Amino acid sequence: MKKILMTMVAVLAMSAAAQAKTVKTTFKVGGACPDMCKPRIENAAKQVPGVVSAKWNVKTQQLALVYDNTKTNVKKVEKAIAAVGHDAGNVKATKAAYGKLPGCCQYRKQSGAKCSM
Repeated sequence: MKKILMTMVAVLAMSAAAQAKTVKTTFKVGGACPDMCKPRIENAAKQVPGVVSAKWNVKTQQLALVYDNTKTNVKKVEKAIAAVGHDAGNVKATKAAYGKLPGCCQYRKQSGAKCSM
């Protein structure tokens, strides 16, 4: 009986592990600089439960995202990034959130000002 129970537990554990899927994707995120925008964008994404990795490229404006699709989805990550002021994928930051960004990070204006930490 004990052996049967242990076998059942092992099968259930393997089944649960097989259902979890790590997904890799990229999407556009608006930003201006590597010094202030990059950490803000990446940290916002990483705060979403289920995000494994988030790396934003300032030149390409692309976020490389790795996440567990049993815990989150792209839309949740886009919303989290938009909440800190950056347009992300199909979600645009509100005027209020965008307005809280430092002037040099307001990429819609592209004033040419350099960000400094």
